[in-house]
Amino acid sequence: MMRTRPLKVALLGCGVVGSEVARIMTTHSDDLAARIGAPVELAGIAVRRPDKVRDGVPAELVTTDATALVKRGDIDVVVEVIGGIEPARGLITTAFEHGASVVSANKALVAADGAALHAAAQQHDADLYYEAAVAGAIPLVRPLRESLAGDKVNRVLGIVNGTTNFILDKMDGSGAGYSEALDEATALGYAEADPTADVEGFDAAAKAAILAGIAFHTRVRLDDVHREGITEVTAADIASAKRMGCTVKLLAICERAADGASVTARVHPAMIPLSHPLASVREAYNAVFIESDAAGQLMFYGPGAGGSPTASAVLGDLVAVCRNKLAGATGPGESAYTRLPVSPMGEVVTRYHISLDVADKPGVLAQVATVFAEHGVSIDTVRQTGKDGEASLVVVTHRAADAALSSTVGALRELDTVRGVASIMRVEGE
Repeated sequence: MMRTRPLKVALLGCGVVGSEVARIMTTHSDDLAARIGAPVELAGIAVRRPDKVRDGVPAELVTTDATALVKRGDIDVVVEVIGGIEPARGLITTAFEHGASVVSANKALVAADGAALHAAAQQHDADLYYEAAVAGAIPLVRPLRESLAGDKVNRVLGIVNGTTNFILDKMDGSGAGYSEALDEATALGYAEADPTADVEGFDAAAKAAILAGIAFHTRVRLDDVHREGITEVTAADIASAKRMGCTVKLLAICERAADGASVTARVHPAMIPLSHPLASVREAYNAVFIESDAAGQLMFYGPGAGGSPTASAVLGDLVAVCRNKLAGATGPGESAYTRLPVSPMGEVVTRYHISLDVADKPGVLAQVATVFAEHGVSIDTVRQTGKDGEASLVVVTHRAADAALSSTVGALRELDTVRGVASIMRVEGE
């Protein structure tokens, strides 16, 4: 039998995602009620600009006093889609203190302060759900912390930022440079006016921190994630990848060490073979590849951003949290029992593609090979082209530690025959 008293929902933020959440709650209210077992009522919407026209949003629900809204006491669930650290953090903790559970899409806050938020939720017997914080409509958080809870996850490898994937895909497909591809992404609405969070990897790093923490049952903060963006990726890098049968993607990579004693989390551009499933992820789509002991290899694919896809994830969490409210229970909280340390980037082992500008004369290759050998970095392949006294030398290594590669490159720069290091890129997915 359905409960007749509605569950009341407060919505914090009514931008692209928030307005879509409000629309779906209104237009699909009967379906949501049937799935939850009780009606859900949008009880208030906190915004910064109350005079802005919002189609389909009841004006009588709009308020600028978000604190008063979450303190009402009759609110069952707070949906936070305003983003950023403050005032979101204060509003979420206030919501817990006043008996509400929280659904959030705030990757930056969860990555930076997830442990404290989970502790506050537990203290007040409330839920904290954030499926929408990671990859839009793609279900990742719930499969990792529920469906794979009985398995051992060893690696999470993914494309979790649609803007950068669109840019790199255009560079690969058309031969355009980074600036031209960014301009196209901006014109089509895939990139913000200030794209720094995307192109410098901050967005992906926050998502990597969240995924690593859930996958490995340990605490991984945003500061623990090594981060590199795509601003230095050139058309020459893309062309080099093609010659190797690869493409370039901005990857979020979370790995458990072979001995199980530590984890790593990193975001950086990398070459991946065209045979890898992630190589076929085009335009602004996201995909995440998960490797575990029992389930083996799993891939999750779909739109990773946008109002409707992100609202879908928010509403999925809302249904789950409301069901928990009716049952007088809470869902999974933080699982950090392993307490695994996060290893620094210098200890990460992978393959590398290094492009050097060198003098075109006898003995150069031998000098370069000697430097690699002296630093314990094994060479897989070498390709040299040159004319008029200048040459390009491309070296692909076997797997080596990042620290060893860094010292190798430092020594290469000291050679009189090396004019410069044109690019360094990791090779993943093999």
